[in-house]
Amino acid sequence: MEIKEIQNLIKFVAKSGVSEVKIEKKDIKITIKTGTGKTETTIVQQVPTSQFPVSQQFIEPAIEQVKGDEPNQDTDDSAKYLTVKSPIIGTFYRKPAPEKSDFVKVGDIISEGDTVCIIEAMKLFNEVESEVSGKIVKVLVDDASPVEFDQPLFLVEPA
Repeated sequence: MEIKEIQNLIKFVAKSGVSEVKIEKKDIKITIKTGTGKTETTIVQQVPTSQFPVSQQFIEPAIEQVKGDEPNQDTDDSAKYLTVKSPIIGTFYRKPAPEKSDFVKVGDIISEGDTVCIIEAMKLFNEVESEVSGKIVKVLVDDASPVEFDQPLFLVEPA
């Protein structure tokens, strides 16, 4: 199953209001749980070699409430912000092309579904869409920097 298919499945389940979905095929098992504004997806895939019997990958939503005790964050008002996090490992780009302008910058108002950046992974450019509406208050990653899964990318003041 391709990552884009999994991402679309997560979005569909989150919008449908279902609390849990399990999908099992011969070599992959996917469980998506939703509730209280948080979506959790567990993917267990059987690897063909005996060296690595099972690998697990956890995909959570790109948005999560910022906690005041996280490093490199202003503790006074960070509790009122949401953070947009990287849904995958790759290279973060603020622009669709080098000669184009940034998708978003500090002070921009975004709506749910707006593209906020691109993450390149394995020569594929994946658009990261906002799952909240609000105002960008801080960009936490430099352009063309490597990012990890679940790494904070933007702070957003909810609308």
